[in-house]
Amino acid sequence: MAETFSLELGGRTISFETGRMAKQADASIFAQCGETVVLVTSVMTDKPREGLDFFPLLVDYEERYYSAGKIPGGFIKREGRPSESAILSARVIDRSIRSLFPEYMRNDVHVVSTVLSVDQVIAPNILAINAASAALAISDIPWNGPIGAVKVGYIDGKFVINPTEQETQRSELDLIVAGHRGGITMVEAGAAEVTEELLIDALELAQNEINKIVDFILGMAERVGQEKIALPAPVRVDEIDDWVRSELAGEIYSAIQIHGKAERAVSLSAISQKAVERFAKSHPDSKPYIAGLIDEITKKEVRRLILEDKKRADGRAMDELRQITCEVGVLPRTHGSALFTRGETQSLAVTTLGMVGTDDQMLDGLKWDEPAKRFILHYNFPPYSVGEVRPMRGPGRREIGHGALAERALRGMLPPEEEFPYVVRVVSDILESNGSSSMASVCGASLSMMDAGVPVKKPVAGVAMGLIADDGRFGILTDIQGLEDHYGDMDFKVTGSRDGVTALQMDNKAGGITREILEQALAQARRGRLWILDRMAMTISAARPEISPNAPRILTLCIDTEKIRDVIGPGGKTIRSIIAQTGAKVDVEDDGKVYISAMESAAAEKAKKMIVDLTREVRAGEMFIGHVTRLINFGVFVEILPGKEGLLHVSEISSHHIPKIDDAFKTGDEVLVVVKEIDEMNRVNLSRKRALEQTASVEADPLLAPQLSAERARDERYSVLPKGDRGDRGDGPARRDRDFRPGGDRDRGDRPRGGYRPDSRRRDGK
Repeated sequence: MAETFSLELGGRTISFETGRMAKQADASIFAQCGETVVLVTSVMTDKPREGLDFFPLLVDYEERYYSAGKIPGGFIKREGRPSESAILSARVIDRSIRSLFPEYMRNDVHVVSTVLSVDQVIAPNILAINAASAALAISDIPWNGPIGAVKVGYIDGKFVINPTEQETQRSELDLIVAGHRGGITMVEAGAAEVTEELLIDALELAQNEINKIVDFILGMAERVGQEKIALPAPVRVDEIDDWVRSELAGEIYSAIQIHGKAERAVSLSAISQKAVERFAKSHPDSKPYIAGLIDEITKKEVRRLILEDKKRADGRAMDELRQITCEVGVLPRTHGSALFTRGETQSLAVTTLGMVGTDDQMLDGLKWDEPAKRFILHYNFPPYSVGEVRPMRGPGRREIGHGALAERALRGMLPPEEEFPYVVRVVSDILESNGSSSMASVCGASLSMMDAGVPVKKPVAGVAMGLIADDGRFGILTDIQGLEDHYGDMDFKVTGSRDGVTALQMDNKAGGITREILEQALAQARRGRLWILDRMAMTISAARPEISPNAPRILTLCIDTEKIRDVIGPGGKTIRSIIAQTGAKVDVEDDGKVYISAMESAAAEKAKKMIVDLTREVRAGEMFIGHVTRLINFGVFVEILPGKEGLLHVSEISSHHIPKIDDAFKTGDEVLVVVKEIDEMNRVNLSRKRALEQTASVEADPLLAPQLSAERARDERYSVLPKGDRGDRGDGPARRDRDFRPGGDRDRGDRPRGGYRPDSRRRDGK
């Protein structure tokens, strides 16, 4: 039977309906806020998977293009691989709910969020987290929820709960928080250099709103929830447990204090093998059980080392970072490169500069006004970075998520497109990993962009914090390594400049996190971040004054949208000609912005001049070196700009007598002319004679001066030309005072005999 439940949150109504759709799933929720609708289902297999040492939870986030009234691009016209935004939304749901499943659970659980309707105002991802919580809460799947999730913005000095898509664009904070009554389980944030105090206030506000959602879902579960399935507790083998704990716990405690990751792993493996050999006869199939037991004891010993002995596995103090080295310019042909090493974690970050409109990333998603991305950061995690062998099949969800975090951390530091018209792509290849490779990517990418000459506003660094908490005691760790991340209670990543936080990500497996813990963790993270920035500044403290010589030179200009067709030309003929003549890449936007890219500045400048010449208006008095295109009996037509011709009348060629036009010019000749006038019909009348008279201004122009010398030499030849046949005007002196064009020196008032008129009718209409 269908039932609907409603909740007021952030000034909007959220409704959850169950019992009407997808009834064969263990549970389903039809969630709606405004006109945004998400269907979330949860299903669990009947039997656990044997031999697994992890919980097989799968979360999918399915974007249906019909939800936004769109048809997918491409040839096939159906949804394919999830978009980056869908993958990130699925990860957020996974991170919010995973820690609340029983630790020993090995049954497959599948949570599917399908976006059915998007109103372009309410984002579906927050609604999907809450609907996933409700679906798990009312199902028979064992789970220690529910949780709630909210988005917090900071606009005009005020916090906003669940801001709209439009409000988020002008918010200084884009914070997603999920948690239960006991505390926060997941945080994802991007920020415009906000303070740590503001973040703590935002998290506390979010917790208050989360409590309302949790109470709402608990009310649903009481009314329509199913009884939870009781999973059998793990079988314990007392003989093995007692021997391993008594005989090997000390060895494990010593092994976890070996500084080298590989050496430590070898030592722990040898300890496990000792137990396997000890019980090979009495318990021949006990190897998986022993491996799990060793892992359990290792976790306990790591936590004891930190909480009781106040020591870390590699001997560092709680707030001490590992050794850091920074190098830039490590690759000769790339636009920018950096090698950032922190302990046993190493990122090779490489920056490539491209052209806006050509190299930026077009996003095919559910938003109608999705802008193209001009800053892209890709993160790769090859298996050799952790000494493993596995096939490489492209980036997984973890790689996409880590890349998105690093990208969010750095995005706000890029100059606006008007100041730096480049697409910036950074690739972080992780060469070694032992904790917080995403934060190493932030540091390496910042160094790499400065090496490439990208004028970033400020350098950015990142550090990963850890938490070990038990019975009221806690230890906050700076720059956690893999061992501390795996066995700890919290992974807290903070990035920022010297002036504030730019991104935040937290996954919490512990219970509640108090304000005291948050304040100490963020303060400790700030000290660590500033220390890293100091080390980075020793190598490079700001962007290089010029972009890399290997990078393309990009020029921009704006033209009248009415002139776009002049630049493109019929069938693209004109723009192809510009590209062929200059070797530059040219991209023209619909709003009139033109981007010109070339490896050499001269080629880019040449293309820019050609485009400017194509689109600008000619003014009287301007001087040009034109090309003769046509000869007629009373003058020549001269192309002064691409596609723009003017008439050079015979009377304006020279002070000397010109018996025949073809005695003076041939098609293709260069000629120095000045624009005499632009008549009422927008026709351009030129004068060579006046150009020669403006000696001082021409000689001062380095482009025109050489042509002036050529014109003077030509004029000397005119002075010795014979009189020749002057046609129907006889052999008398030349009539230079006659100009048969409208607007000329003389208007006869009747039809000229030797010239041309655009209007062939006589003045009297006959």
